[in-house]
Amino acid sequence: MPIVRITRRLHFSAGHRLHNPELSEEENREIYGLCNNPAGHGHNYGLEVTLRGEVDPRTGYVYDLKRLKRLVEEAVLADVDHANLNVDVPWMQGVVPTAENIAVQIWRRLESELPAGMLERIRLTETERNVVEYSGE
Repeated sequence: MPIVRITRRLHFSAGHRLHNPELSEEENREIYGLCNNPAGHGHNYGLEVTLRGEVDPRTGYVYDLKRLKRLVEEAVLADVDHANLNVDVPWMQGVVPTAENIAVQIWRRLESELPAGMLERIRLTETERNVVEYSGE
């Protein structure tokens, strides 16, 4: 059977502050600049979840995209949408909420909920110019 990649695009809005408590205030300001603002700031994130697999000859699907949407909404978006990533999201606790770290944490949330080896990529768009991708490496 052919191997095909499918992608579901979703969106969420969240706030965060880039701050590492293991660093001094000065180091945090130097590294994170305006993103270290104690009041935080927010983004309208774009999230793409890509799966890879064989096309099921019975359904014609690699994976039902409606089912994938529901999974991402329940495992990720229910926690992060309109939330403060530093405070409100248990699975982000102790993690500096950079786009890179958010993508890795989303991967970890979804990987165990999908058939083994099917999750191909998480692509997180933080701004029009800032995009990260994670593939489980």
